[in-house]
Amino acid sequence: MNRITEIKVLEDYQIAVRFQDGLRTVIDFQSFLGKGFTKELLVLSEFKKVIIDSGGGLVWPNGFDICPNFLRGLSEQKEHVA
Repeated sequence: MNRITEIKVLEDYQIAVRFQDGLRTVIDFQSFLGKGFTKELLVLSEFKKVIIDSGGGLVWPNGFDICPNFLRGLSEQKEHVA
């Protein structure tokens, strides 16, 4: 199982993440935001409230969360495209 161990919120709804195995990548979250309860995360001050949850994924105070395995998959897809 993948776990995120470090994050840094960047500009334009991007987050730099580090996985437990040392992989570092930047993930753009803008495509995940804007509908339903994620709409409030388009306010940058709310988006920046992200933390790493106990399972190694990302979670915001409004309850929106993303699994670390899904984020790892996005990272690997990005590497193959580049």
